[in-house]
Amino acid sequence: AARALGTEIARRGLTLVYGGTHKGLMGRMADAALAAGGRVVGIINQRLHDRGHLHPKLTQHEIVTDMRARKARMADLVDAFIAMPGGLGTLEELFEAATLTQLGDHTKACGALNVRGFYDPMRAMLTRAVDEGFLKTEHRDMIVIDADPASLLDGLADWKAPTVTKWIEKP
Repeated sequence: AARALGTEIARRGLTLVYGGTHKGLMGRMADAALAAGGRVVGIINQRLHDRGHLHPKLTQHEIVTDMRARKARMADLVDAFIAMPGGLGTLEELFEAATLTQLGDHTKACGALNVRGFYDPMRAMLTRAVDEGFLKTEHRDMIVIDADPASLLDGLADWKAPTVTKWIEKP
């Protein structure tokens, strides 16, 4: 799935911006994008760079001080965010990006590649948050979740920012 998404990103002439390592799913995605002739930009923090985690074949890379600087720099460079299946850091970054959209700090689409239903429980949790009155439907629906890389990219390209406030009692 990571390779398929990387290949599709390159096929569309998009630039992949990510954390810059050769490890994990994102490293496989970067490999595929590069193999398909795509442009891949890595933003890596100093600690991971010092440990030798920088992908050696990136189109371009930047070394930043720490994870907060890395996330901020990546957010500056991207038009949209995509999460692959992952752990705490992945989930934190996805929800931070979605929260900043919800608050109007940026209007960038957020998506998740739903490999083998990985994000189905998250979708259910967000629906429960709507049902319990903690989240507006528009904010639940602003995260594009799709199992197919091409459909996910299409959904992100067609995405429009919600026009409601974050606050439940206000339109």
